[in-house]
Formats: sequence, C-alpha cells, structure tokens
Amino acid sequence: MKKRIPTVGAAVLLSIVVSLVSACASEKSVSMSPDPSPAASTSSATKNEPLKKLKIQLKWVPQAQFAGIYAAKEKGFYKDEGIDVDIVPGGPDVIIEQQVVNGAVDLGVSSFDSLLVNRDNGLPLVSVAQVTQKSSYRLLSKKSTGIDTPAKMKDKKIGTWMGSQQFQVLAFMEKNGLDPKKDIQLVKQGFTMDQFFGDQLDVATATIYNEYYVVLESGVKEEDLNVFNFDDAGVAMLEDTLIAKKDWVDKNHDLAVKAVRATMKGWIYAIEHQDEVVDIVMKSVTAGSTTKQHQTTMLKEMAKLVKPEGFTNDQVGSFVDESVKRTADIALQYGLIKKPADLKAALDTTIMAAK
Repeated sequence: MKKRIPTVGAAVLLSIVVSLVSACASEKSVSMSPDPSPAASTSSATKNEPLKKLKIQLKWVPQAQFAGIYAAKEKGFYKDEGIDVDIVPGGPDVIIEQQVVNGAVDLGVSSFDSLLVNRDNGLPLVSVAQVTQKSSYRLLSKKSTGIDTPAKMKDKKIGTWMGSQQFQVLAFMEKNGLDPKKDIQLVKQGFTMDQFFGDQLDVATATIYNEYYVVLESGVKEEDLNVFNFDDAGVAMLEDTLIAKKDWVDKNHDLAVKAVRATMKGWIYAIEHQDEVVDIVMKSVTAGSTTKQHQTTMLKEMAKLVKPEGFTNDQVGSFVDESVKRTADIALQYGLIKKPADLKAALDTTIMAAK
C-alpha cells in the first residue's frame, strides 16, 4: 500500500506531508534543463576506491513497488558504481520530503504531485528520474450496482484516499461531465477495501498493483467488476518519482548519475526476471505482512507502469512531456499548488541524460 497525503476538501492547502499516459517510443523527454553534463564513466569502481555511502528512502514498507531498488542492491549494480546503498523503509509516519531535505537520506521515492506540492511550499527538491510512467489508480464498482459508466456515478458514494489521489478522482468526474461538488458524494476511504466489500461505497479507488488484487484475492471475480482507468480518461497524474535536494545534486552530480543508472538497471532487471526479484523482495518484507503471490502480482503490474508498451530500456526513468505537464495542470486546477509549477526547475534532466 502506498502512503496517502492528508487533505481537507477539494481546494486544499496541503502540508509538507506527502502517493499516465501510455507513452510511445516516439514521445520526447522533457528538455527544460541546461545542456547535460558529460556522461559519467560506466566502468565499475576499482577495488582500491572506497564505496560511497548512499541512502534511499522508500515511500512505503518493503514491497515489489520498489523491486528495482532491491534488485539493484542484490545484483550488485550499486556496488558496481562504487556505491554502498542503504535502503530505508517508509511507513505511515514517514515524510519522504522531510527526510530528503533534512539530509537523513540522499534520495527518496515520492510521488510527482507531492514533489510539486513541496516545491510550492518552498522546499528545494528536484526529481532526478520518473519511475512510473502511467497512473496506477482505478475506480472500481461492482456490476451488481449497475454503475457501468461514469454518468451512473451521479449521486453515488465515491471512495478516495483523499490527499493528492482525490484530485485524479475529481478530474475524472469533471472530464465525464460530473460536478464533484454537487453530483457525487466523496467519501474518505480507509487503507483497506472493507468499505467496498461492505457496500459502504458504491465506487472505490484502488491501485492496479495492490488494492485491485486485494479485491480479487477476497473471492470477487474480475467479470463481476467494472474498472475505470484514469489514463484512458486522460486525467492521470504521475506517481513514483525519485527525488533529491537540489544542492545535494549540484554537489554530488556524478554520484547522482551513478545511483540513478544503477536504480534503472535494477528496474530493467526486475522487469525481465520477475520471479527471481520477487524472491529478493520477500527477503525484506515483514514476516506475515504479505504473500509471495501478492508480491508477484504487484511486480507484474509495476512492470507495466515502469516500462509501458512502446518504451525501450533506455527510456526507463525518463520524463515524458505530456504526462509531466498534465500532472502540473491538474495540481494547479484543484489547488494542490498555488502557482503554476516551474517544471524546468522541478526536473533535473541532466541526470538521466548523463546516465
């Protein structure tokens, strides 16, 4: 499960707390930064050079959502770059951006909209790589409710985790001709799917790699569900992104390039060797907190988000103009940020260009 961002209402002043379009191979990457620095050497660290310490903060507890990072450590990709990496688990009380800004960690996995919120609040953070390229969020209804089109959601109870995730829901409603303030009942959804099972919600929010399969694993059949995709509706917001403090990147550019290169290599390996990497992830999960079957499903779905159809290995981790701009536009439209995002400053594209 992913960490949610607390909020109050649709037009919200989010605190520092802070969780896409199918890109084809021809889509260009965002090019709003200065000319990239020369590419770093891809050679492995020499045995005489001490490994450089690096901490990466996860946005949630160990799970296949972060498979690429665990694979990169297990397979020695960080070590090959001269890095001794420490993977720091997240949790409900961990504020990723604070961890990064305070220097407790060097890199953090956050969500792109959360990055924009925290930059809007004055935190000097940048994204150095975009992990997921498509939205994982879906709306679910039981076919027994008869809600098989967005229009039939009118006057129904719509569950959302609130925070930034609710803004994708609001945008979905508006895109389909519904006024979120008048035409639906927005209900705060818990971190389980119990409200959905108990018919306290007519429509629930779910991630395709986690809660959706929680529903299926409970015995509900796919053919008994209606699934509404935010990407298909053109209102998806970018999610998992790799962030760092701006001055840390400036002072440690070469290390940042190496860390991102190893991480994306880990993601490519995880996508291509899913069974092996699930076993790697299971070494770090809390005993009894999940199952191998669930993590296998999670990685299968994460692979589609990290490397969607049409993407090449070289594009894994890149920024896609349309997705970036859409996320920023939705964030501004619903008051997630108070002023238009400075995307040139928010993205350090030199890291991916140099990797």
